[in-house]
Amino acid sequence: MSSKLTLAAYFCLLISCTHMTQTPPDAIAKDKTLSMHGDTRIDPYFWLNNREDPEVIQYLNDENSFTKSVLEPSEKLQKNLFEEMKGRIKEDDSSVPYFLNEYWYISRYEKGKDYPIYTRKHKTLDAKEEILLDVNELAKELSYCQVSGLSISPDNTKLAYGIDTLSRRIYTIKVKDLLTGQILEDEITGVSSYAAWAADSKTFFYTSKDEETLRTDQIYRHKVGQSQTDDVLVFEEKDETFYTFVYPSKSREYIMIGSTSTLTSEYQYLPSNTPNGSFKLVQKRERGLEYDVSHFEDMFYISTNADNSTNFKLVKAPVANPGKSNWKEVLPHRDDVLLEGVELFRDFMVVSERTNGLLQLRVVKWDASEDYYIDFDSETYTASLGTNPDFDANTFRYNFTSLTTPSSVIDYDINAKTHEIKKEQEVLGGVFDKANYVSERLWATADDGVKIPISLVRHKDTALNSKTPLLQYGYGSYGNTIDPYFSSVRLSLLDRGFVFAIAHVRGGEYLGRAWYEKGRQLSKKNTFTDFIACSKFLIEHEYTSSPHLYAMGGSAGGLLMGAIMNMAPDLYNGIVAAVPFVDVVTTMLDDSIPLTTGEYDEWGNPNDETYYHYIKSYSPYDNVKEVSYPNTLVTTGLHDSQVQYWEPAKWVAKLRDVHQGDNVILLHTNMDAGHGGASGRFEALKEIAMEYAFLLQLENNDL
Repeated sequence: MSSKLTLAAYFCLLISCTHMTQTPPDAIAKDKTLSMHGDTRIDPYFWLNNREDPEVIQYLNDENSFTKSVLEPSEKLQKNLFEEMKGRIKEDDSSVPYFLNEYWYISRYEKGKDYPIYTRKHKTLDAKEEILLDVNELAKELSYCQVSGLSISPDNTKLAYGIDTLSRRIYTIKVKDLLTGQILEDEITGVSSYAAWAADSKTFFYTSKDEETLRTDQIYRHKVGQSQTDDVLVFEEKDETFYTFVYPSKSREYIMIGSTSTLTSEYQYLPSNTPNGSFKLVQKRERGLEYDVSHFEDMFYISTNADNSTNFKLVKAPVANPGKSNWKEVLPHRDDVLLEGVELFRDFMVVSERTNGLLQLRVVKWDASEDYYIDFDSETYTASLGTNPDFDANTFRYNFTSLTTPSSVIDYDINAKTHEIKKEQEVLGGVFDKANYVSERLWATADDGVKIPISLVRHKDTALNSKTPLLQYGYGSYGNTIDPYFSSVRLSLLDRGFVFAIAHVRGGEYLGRAWYEKGRQLSKKNTFTDFIACSKFLIEHEYTSSPHLYAMGGSAGGLLMGAIMNMAPDLYNGIVAAVPFVDVVTTMLDDSIPLTTGEYDEWGNPNDETYYHYIKSYSPYDNVKEVSYPNTLVTTGLHDSQVQYWEPAKWVAKLRDVHQGDNVILLHTNMDAGHGGASGRFEALKEIAMEYAFLLQLENNDL
């Protein structure tokens, strides 16, 4: 195609290369007709939906080669960025110990190694270290290794853990005898990573996955030493819009089974000391009723949206009869405060709340003697409950960070009312000083007049004007909030004069549950127009200008990137779309794809004509048009189970067909990884270094 020849010539001229840059791969168009509700779509790249096809693999490899050739001038920069980012990380690092059932648990890293070593010490931190699991040993000879769901039996003699070697989030659970150090013959395949031990330390429950859709749909009971084929099915979630999971209550007195969809939940419970018994319902599912359960003494404490409690309230009910008719209010619903969660202890509880976008931690003693908030003196920050497994503790652990403050792990003593910083993230390299960075919170105005918050950070010496490079980040789906957090990796941009901004668009819960409701299903476009409104605000107030404005988002945030590219292609100089969900109509019509059926409450079910046309009106792949698109780097993983690799691959091919300008459009596929990218804490930095180099090259006109 002539546009592709123009691109190739342009690349060669722009980077002043002395050799011919290879031509962009030209994916073959094989039109497939897709019809629904009397509407016909032609998909020329549907055939890329087959990772077993050698032609598909060849195309992805060709795209990787092309991307490598275009970014070749930045290879030194990428290496420097990688070493710089890695150099800020303490290689021989360890976690803050936490206490559970007679042991202190610690994970640590050793210099030069990518994976954690899980350890424990008996009763005191001065005791001899016992290595539970060295993931570096497991990862030898593996291109990908993810260990998750470590769970110790109540008698402290066995460790269950899940291992994924493909990056599809499909785990094999294994069991280690901690007395002998031997890995037992128990091997449970095709499951989630976590095993919930019963009180007898011989039985655990786990969650299996549907082989095709990867939906967690069944809970099994396993006896140590028996074959997986002999495991007993104790619950099956037959509603395809729900997924299920199992875990022990913090009190360890009950095994809990949860079933949830986007807007509805249901829980069951079983005394941990009777693992062969039958589970009982807490409250039968009702469409739109959400609740979460914690146990204390003879009561369940339940966070719920019942009775139009949009921002949730806290109720309690007797374990003997926990149905909704017996729910008694503990903390009432408030229109301006979102109840995010509770952590229960023997003498008190800690409530996590969000007010005007900021998180607060509230301490409430059971004897009603005290009820107060922890004071955080900052304009924009992130505070969250940490690891608190010890039910009898008189302290609780929380995390604190901001855009300028490295993350800290803090223990708060409720009796002395004192804070003890157990650990503050070390930023190595000898040059970091948080006083050199400034942050602020701004408010843009959306198309409908709603105020949209923006959290922003920059180096104090970075001047703000129309020539300032600015990277705007966004997500805006599932009620997930991107809080303002510190990133040592991000310093590589800030120290080079970039401003970083988080647009807290609707679809998250930054401003409460209603903020989410106004950014999903038939209100989804608010997410996109909010992001654009934030961009225009930053330009109008001379924080940057279009030639120096960049945007980034991943997964559902990648959908956001695709939408803004179609809606406002001239607004951005560059886009990074990581594992982007861009072929929304086709994916949501295919219930064989992982996660699809559980997503209907988020996006809408396109089998319904109203939702079909609304989704089609913003789906990035369906709205590609003949315009000049921004410079774009798209990343994906061949084994991605969340957003299948073919969505970004198809999107890039279609963009190239109609793209009118000379801006670059690149696709990079990690052939060994999935949705989370490379395994190992340092390998992932190479992908970030590539993304940052892409932005820096654009800003310096080197691409």
